[in-house]
Amino acid sequence: MNSGFFSEWLKSYREYLRMRNYSNRTIESYEQVIRHFAYYVWLRRHTEVTKLVIYWKDFENARLDTDVEVQPALVTDFLSFVSSMRTYKPKTFHRMISTLSSFYRFLLTQGGVVANPLTGIERPRIKHQEIRYLKHNQVLRLIDTIEDPRDKLIVRTIYATGVRVSELCSINIGDIDFDERTIRIRGKGDKIRIVFVDEETLEAIRKFIGTRIEGPLFVGQQGKHISPRAVQHIFRHYAPAGITPHKIRHSYASELYRRSKNLRVVQENLGHTSIKTTEIYLHTDLDERRQVYQQFFPLSGNNEPAQRSS
Repeated sequence: MNSGFFSEWLKSYREYLRMRNYSNRTIESYEQVIRHFAYYVWLRRHTEVTKLVIYWKDFENARLDTDVEVQPALVTDFLSFVSSMRTYKPKTFHRMISTLSSFYRFLLTQGGVVANPLTGIERPRIKHQEIRYLKHNQVLRLIDTIEDPRDKLIVRTIYATGVRVSELCSINIGDIDFDERTIRIRGKGDKIRIVFVDEETLEAIRKFIGTRIEGPLFVGQQGKHISPRAVQHIFRHYAPAGITPHKIRHSYASELYRRSKNLRVVQENLGHTSIKTTEIYLHTDLDERRQVYQQFFPLSGNNEPAQRSS
């Protein structure tokens, strides 16, 4: 076994994430979790036994030069510490556990540890929350209420393509293929994908850009791309409470799946690496559920009564 300190392995892990095209924001988020865990481990190994409680302020004196090999009990202690020092939502705990588990899977493949101490860690349950989104006709009514041509086109483009708000903001005029009715999107981790656009939205884009042949599709301050914050402000101004750009993306995914029943296509269009990520956007259509119920459930009145045994 190779083993080593957190200070050494963290650099290698960062490069590993870069090679896998993780975004800088994601890498920074992962690194922060691992650093906090490493500081906690260092403090536990260098603090007198009589000091039972560790505080966030103690992390200022902690270091990364401590061995990455840890027992599952120490991971549990760290999660308990985080829980006691600050209120975290179950989703945040999931991300922390997933980050540490990813880090230790990397160490295991590199010979840095003999086992992944996160394997037996129980993850907190996340209560199912129904995500509010707009149906097709509701999205169209929202778009119709927007008078400003740019703002109207921004909302329509998100719904027409299902792009993330950050992806929308980075679209250049040169990314749009008017003949093929597609837009080239640079997604998470700089991954490129092609999304499709309807003719009516493309015509609105043609009118909007006028004689411009290059540069950002939606121009923000100082001639640069519009910022995600500006788009979010547009939604706060026009959309119902709770309806964000991400919820319109959700509407796109739900409507496309409802009509096509093709989960793989929805996944590709959204730019999801895992199809499990796509599944959280989808709903079984109410009409479909009603049809199945009426067709198959014996008490619905549309089925032959079950024969009684003699």
